[in-house]
Amino acid sequence: MSPPALSTARLSLSALIWAAFISLTLSVPQSSTDPLLRFAVTDPPFTPLTYSIQAFLWWDVGVAGTHMDWVQRMVFSHVKQTFAWEDIEPQPGVWSLDRADQLVEALASRNLRIVARLSDAPDWTHRSVAGRKDDDYLDAPPDDLEDWAFFCGVLAERYRGRIAAYQIWNEPNLSREWGNRPPDPDGYVALLRTCSEAIRAADPDAIIISAGLAPTATDNAAARPDDWYLQALYDRGFQQYIDVVGMHAPGYSEPSLSPDDAEASGSLRVFTFRRVEDLRRIMIANGDAARQAAILELGWTLDQVNEAYSWFAVDEQTQARYLVEAYQYAADHWRPWVGLMSAIYIADPAWTPTDEEYWWAVTTPDGYTRPAYIDLANMTKYCGDRVVPARAPDSPEAIGLVPVNNPCH
Repeated sequence: MSPPALSTARLSLSALIWAAFISLTLSVPQSSTDPLLRFAVTDPPFTPLTYSIQAFLWWDVGVAGTHMDWVQRMVFSHVKQTFAWEDIEPQPGVWSLDRADQLVEALASRNLRIVARLSDAPDWTHRSVAGRKDDDYLDAPPDDLEDWAFFCGVLAERYRGRIAAYQIWNEPNLSREWGNRPPDPDGYVALLRTCSEAIRAADPDAIIISAGLAPTATDNAAARPDDWYLQALYDRGFQQYIDVVGMHAPGYSEPSLSPDDAEASGSLRVFTFRRVEDLRRIMIANGDAARQAAILELGWTLDQVNEAYSWFAVDEQTQARYLVEAYQYAADHWRPWVGLMSAIYIADPAWTPTDEEYWWAVTTPDGYTRPAYIDLANMTKYCGDRVVPARAPDSPEAIGLVPVNNPCH
């Protein structure tokens, strides 16, 4: 997650950007009862809703199986897991797929489907920057997109029908997620296109999702606003390479707070869970109302350690309540234009309290399940026309005495 920006200058810039996008939407017919054209999505790739959570299963320290069991017990159907290129092809043509094979098999045995995030180019793909090797450019896109396309194609061919969806990169509107280089919509669309074409050739049924964008008001070489960046992607025709538009919805306030109300109170539109409604309006303005969106990161932080996050931190009970309310809000107001909603996180066993991710997680590395995990597991769930009723926290299913029947599959 990226820390937000608070300056008045950025507030003014954000307002100007938003005003420009509002002007685009004025000519789009919209119903007063369906302002986000939610029912324009008639063939959704994901069942609305599809429940997912991000986990860190790759480096097994004896708990990966437990973490998969936790997701299964949540009555969530999908797991988001990074398939890092640097782990899979650490040297050119040297493939290390044993761990990927194990995870794909283990998740399938639990009837859990995979949203694979593809990112993390290995050092060997960064051959030169201004005459020098750029192995210090963390998360930089590869120099040669043919290498990237080959990697995407190898995975899609090997796991055809077994990986449900692919997320192509992460938060490219942030410099720190783009090799410490200025965000580059042209570069991202090129990267997206080559990977998408390779996946579609190998596994045409896989769902392709664009990278989630970080909500930020910063507008300089370090970051570009998510609304500006999404419009830039549409200007470059990115929608032809995806099935679903990726979005991020970190929580800065209660889930029901609208961007309009936040702005009226002197805050920023980006500091709302419902910020994604602004992005949906950009989809509509670009004639893309029939396309579904996926929320790839959703959560509230408890962080009182890292100053960049502590100003909007909540306590454990509030984190739990807001997460449940967020899923309920989406069920009531966003289906079917939102399908997949992936919470953050089942904690990486290596995290410590100095890591900001530690405080977003609904579990801890030492095995504690926070109230948010318990309430997410037991809340009512909506899967198309099916409803999974809320269950008691001490029910046999909740405490693992009997297998969980997940009707959302």
